[in-house]
Amino acid sequence: MITAIVLIDCATDSIPEVAEALANLPGVSEVYSVAGHVDLIAMVRVREFDQIAEVIAGRISKVPGVINTESHIAFRAYSQHDLEEAFAIGLADTD
Repeated sequence: MITAIVLIDCATDSIPEVAEALANLPGVSEVYSVAGHVDLIAMVRVREFDQIAEVIAGRISKVPGVINTESHIAFRAYSQHDLEEAFAIGLADTD
């Protein structure tokens, strides 16, 4: 699975509508409304690298209200769940 984090600037008066439209696109797993220098962050998850361009350039950037996108391809995922399991390997509870 290939994951891309897409930072999205959109028209201020259409953030909820843009977010909903993005969330309904194939390849977009989640959309977050955020505070900061961008309005929305979309998580794109696809099986093949070529699909990244289809989703971002072919779909996300064409949603009415999207002004600009900045994409980041994830190399490796880390989560608290994964870290807790890794540190617990071979250790028994002392309670």
